[in-house]
Amino acid sequence: MKIIAMIPARYEASRFPGKLMKDLAGKSVILRTYEATKNANLFDEVYVVTDSDIIFNEIISNGGKAIKSIKEHESGSDRIAEAVENLEVDIVVNVQGDEPFTQTEPLKNLLNVFKLDVNKQIAIASLKIKIDDLDEVNNPNNVKVVCNENNFAMYFSRSPIPYARDLSKAVYYKHIGIYAFRKEALLKFTKLPVNQLEAAEKLENLRFLAHGFNVKMVETNQIAIGIDTPEDLEKARAIFQSNN
Repeated sequence: MKIIAMIPARYEASRFPGKLMKDLAGKSVILRTYEATKNANLFDEVYVVTDSDIIFNEIISNGGKAIKSIKEHESGSDRIAEAVENLEVDIVVNVQGDEPFTQTEPLKNLLNVFKLDVNKQIAIASLKIKIDDLDEVNNPNNVKVVCNENNFAMYFSRSPIPYARDLSKAVYYKHIGIYAFRKEALLKFTKLPVNQLEAAEKLENLRFLAHGFNVKMVETNQIAIGIDTPEDLEKARAIFQSNN
């Protein structure tokens, strides 16, 4: 089974332009993410896929591998689908470029979903982490997920889900934007139209559900900090400083 990691990377992020090139303890955010993914030692290859010359040159000049997108794309999954279409690969892991704290154990657990799926019934898997802080729950930058009893996603939302009629009964999970796809599922997904829910919430994972894909969610307790705002970047800098 050949497994590769793809890190889609846009320079012009709407909420925090240029965030992937911001300094994070002496290296750019995108380079930190690339190195963390490569250091997991789980992948046959790791690539950054980008439409930006700045990001492309950042990775190449630091000895990494990068692919330049040919077309314009609305989502990261569309971007990596273009890149892998002609590659011989079984599983493609989409690692978000703004999550430099990607760690080995969650990725290993994610890949085990496919290694144990001998009948190839699971097309997509992703990660979730329990959150208790209500500010985190209510933050629309944190995507929440609710699952059925078998840990397949039922819905993703920027809103707090479930609605806490009884707060003592509510359990919240944040979706960590790392996906693992069977290659054929990824290529099929990107040919499907954007549906109303995806357009409203700006969440491509809702396209999976709307078109009948089963998304297996794997729980982790590893720290997950996505850098969506300047405040997130300061938190990430503080963590790097405390670890060194």
